Amino acid sequence: MALHVPKGNLSRMMKDGSKHFSGVEEAVYRNIQACKDISNMVKTSFGPNGMNKMIINHLDKLFVTNDAATMIRELEVEHPAAALLVMSSEQQAHEVGDGTNFVIIFAGMLLQKAEGLLRMGLSPTEILEGYEKAMLKAGEILPDLVCHTVKDIQDETEVRGALRTCLMSKQHGHEDFLADLVAKACIEAHPAGNEQAFNVDHVRVVKVPGQGILSSSVLKGMIFKREANGTTNSVEKAVVAVYTGAVDWLQTETKGTVLIKSAAELKDFSKGEESLLEAQVKAIKATGVNVIVSGSRFGDMAEHYLNREGIMMVKILSKHDIRRLCRSIKATPMATMRPPLPQDLGHCDKVSVEEVGDVRVTCFTQSEENSSIATVIIRGSTLNMMDDIERAVDDGVNVYKAITKDPRMLPGAGATEIELALRLDRHGQAQTGLEQYAICAFAEALEAIPQVLAENAGIKAKNMVSVLYAAHAQGEATAGVDINVETPTTVDANAARIWDNFATKKWGLRFATNAACTVLRVDQIIMAKKAGGPKPPSQGGPQKGEHLDDD
Repeated sequence: MALHVPKGNLSRMMKDGSKHFSGVEEAVYRNIQACKDISNMVKTSFGPNGMNKMIINHLDKLFVTNDAATMIRELEVEHPAAALLVMSSEQQAHEVGDGTNFVIIFAGMLLQKAEGLLRMGLSPTEILEGYEKAMLKAGEILPDLVCHTVKDIQDETEVRGALRTCLMSKQHGHEDFLADLVAKACIEAHPAGNEQAFNVDHVRVVKVPGQGILSSSVLKGMIFKREANGTTNSVEKAVVAVYTGAVDWLQTETKGTVLIKSAAELKDFSKGEESLLEAQVKAIKATGVNVIVSGSRFGDMAEHYLNREGIMMVKILSKHDIRRLCRSIKATPMATMRPPLPQDLGHCDKVSVEEVGDVRVTCFTQSEENSSIATVIIRGSTLNMMDDIERAVDDGVNVYKAITKDPRMLPGAGATEIELALRLDRHGQAQTGLEQYAICAFAEALEAIPQVLAENAGIKAKNMVSVLYAAHAQGEATAGVDINVETPTTVDANAARIWDNFATKKWGLRFATNAACTVLRVDQIIMAKKAGGPKPPSQGGPQKGEHLDDD
């Protein structure tokens, strides 16, 4: 007789505490709502007039920023569908380094339009097909909208114009100063004739509190927020030896015991060690070295002999910084204290201890020799402000890297999105299948970008979009939102030098569409019970944030 297996639903097959949602109402609409919520959250931080968010992460660290990448990273989003949008924006950050907010806003708007189509009766498959066709068509249209190309990535004026828009959205009002700063740093870190790809790690940032943002500067070389050891504080035409270990007398690898019978033997033993160390220091000095960098420490006796020889001592504890310094001065790091060979030595025009504000720093400055490292010194009144400027500089450096790969630029200020929307709408109307509704919805979703720009600038969004459509219908393909006027007015984005990088827009459209399509493909949400036992009960003492005298 066969064993009878009772028929049961999915919830009976899983452990207690698991959750299960299925169908359009339970799964799809829930996911769309979660994605719309996260999109609406970052929407107010988009563009030059975007508002800041104050975020306190799980470690109680405070962030005051309008950078979407920082916000979503510190929020630790748990909802699985919203997490897909977060992952797409992170991919955008890895691929281009800018445009993370664009990805979340556009993906959220695509899902909002998809919700309307689902309620009309279209199936998710038909919407997916239309969205994917629209994305491919947008990829074909984008090259036709290119309005500017950076011809020389070594020309500071051209690079400054290409970086200005990216920095304006992060630090409105200081975009020209910061664009000049980032352009200088990037060009110095990527000198002419360097055939290797530009590495964003070659532009370093040092934050020194005090004064204001306009006191920030660029140094060709590296800066360390640490004073030099010893008495020598400045060396011109420095010859640098880099040791990753301690600069001290060598320790034997095996332990041994020395039997000393008299005071004279003890004196001779100590003198022998000192003589050996002195001979080592003199041998290093004989190779022409006048600056020694250590990755660990300087022993007292070694420091004494190095001071006597007039050798400057710099201690750098980070192995990553030692690698960057070696790359900058073209030195080879040595593991043990020995006289360096000529090919091991690094060369620097000046090594000196300078005072920036009330902070003493050690500067490795290259004024004549080529250096692959440049350092931006950021000044500001608060640490949060300097952190935000650092994020803006980081975005600018990533845009420069994108320009070195693809120098094409598109009109900004929402002009590209409206032109794409206009052409995609015409393309959608010409289709015969049900996907035409999804293609037209894709075109309408693109209106979200100029709408958000207008709303954040205090301009009526619907009126602004109507004015933009009218201008583009007359052939003004570069007409964008003018945020400097209270009434809905267009500005020629190309003439105003408001440009978006081609790669940023291309990858942003692709990642946002892929994220929206992935969310729409989900028809069931199955959540297993979380691992781990119950949380421990709180003890009798006051909890975090409470006071003993609270009632």
